[in-house]
Amino acid sequence: MFILAKIAFVKLLYNIAIHLAKLVLKVLSLFNNKLNQGVLGRAKTFEKLEKAIKKSDNTLWFHCASLGEYEQGLPVFNELRKVYPKHKIVLSFFSPSGYEIRKQAPFADVVVYLPLDTKRNAKRFINVVHPELTVFVKYEIWPNYLNEIQIRGLKAILISAVFRKDQSFFKWYGSQTKNALFAFDHIFTQNEASKKLLQSINYTAVTVSGDTRFDRVLNQLQIDNNLPFVTDFKADKLCIVIGSSWPEDETILVDFINNYNGKPVTFIIAPHNIKSKQIAHLKASLKQKTILFTEKETKDLKDYDVLILNTVGLLSKVYSYADIAYVGGAMGTTGLHNILEPAVFGVPIIIGNNYNKFPEAFEMIANKGVFSVKNNEELSVILNKLIQDQTFREKSGTNNFKYIQHNEGAIDKILQYLKCN
Repeated sequence: MFILAKIAFVKLLYNIAIHLAKLVLKVLSLFNNKLNQGVLGRAKTFEKLEKAIKKSDNTLWFHCASLGEYEQGLPVFNELRKVYPKHKIVLSFFSPSGYEIRKQAPFADVVVYLPLDTKRNAKRFINVVHPELTVFVKYEIWPNYLNEIQIRGLKAILISAVFRKDQSFFKWYGSQTKNALFAFDHIFTQNEASKKLLQSINYTAVTVSGDTRFDRVLNQLQIDNNLPFVTDFKADKLCIVIGSSWPEDETILVDFINNYNGKPVTFIIAPHNIKSKQIAHLKASLKQKTILFTEKETKDLKDYDVLILNTVGLLSKVYSYADIAYVGGAMGTTGLHNILEPAVFGVPIIIGNNYNKFPEAFEMIANKGVFSVKNNEELSVILNKLIQDQTFREKSGTNNFKYIQHNEGAIDKILQYLKCN
């Protein structure tokens, strides 16, 4: 009786918190453009769905928190599009950083913001979408939506899941989110540790499939990565690509670039934030001869040392030109960006030191293909060694490529399960 009362109390608190969050978001959205995009987008969700989905349609529902989860789910989404060519696909995001960039996803029939996880929204959403299969990615768990799926006996899976023992699923106060996990018919985890954590709460329908991103980045080798302007810029010099950098990364990198006086090297910087003010500040801080992507048409790129990509969508191809890569996010607290993208090209990688939530970083550091630094001095030591020691540089890059190859196959495991179930 006490346990049931505790569960009911936790549910009540959760639902109150969701409604409070709705009010808070509306207020904060008045002062924050990103939050405002989400609030306005969610207000249009049901109208978009009701126009796109009929009761007679067979549907699939894919949900991602943001852009990172989308990238993990994309290989599976694309394959399911082939398996279910006549189904309508609904793709939902919670964050504007996912929706605004991928709202034209080619495999989806309609892309929407996921309404907040109230009981009313969950019922209405499932009524309209009535998905034959639901796919959630990583650890995006919304109890009211999942409860509605479970009540109706609908099929759902969670892919590329990663769990840590400090998450609410494994705490005494986490009954609401823990119970939501049991709405999934099957959970595919990235690692054995996550599987063991699920088993500790008696969830047993679990398979260690690995991370779908490995399959995705390997596909990058099958496409044409040629970018003539990068070929012209790099010429016959060593090329260091700085991907998804934040100000914390750029502070130490700019210091290195400005003081570098060794063998000829080119630098390509692809900042995470490409707003004009941020780009102007970055360019002004560089003493080496620097050009922006948007200025390249009238210039001879061979005359420049630094190229700043003030555009999006090119980084995965640009990594194919890298001899060394620095991947941003871990020098600050924003989260490490995708280190698998340069790794697939056999490139040694440097990152910051805040990578605790990224198991691939631990493994690739242990494999001696990724190097973590916490300040200017450490960056200078490892960068100079990679520049000067070709054998060390190539060995480190090979270690990364072998790691990618060793971890492919997650998509096959997921599709095999769906075919048999």
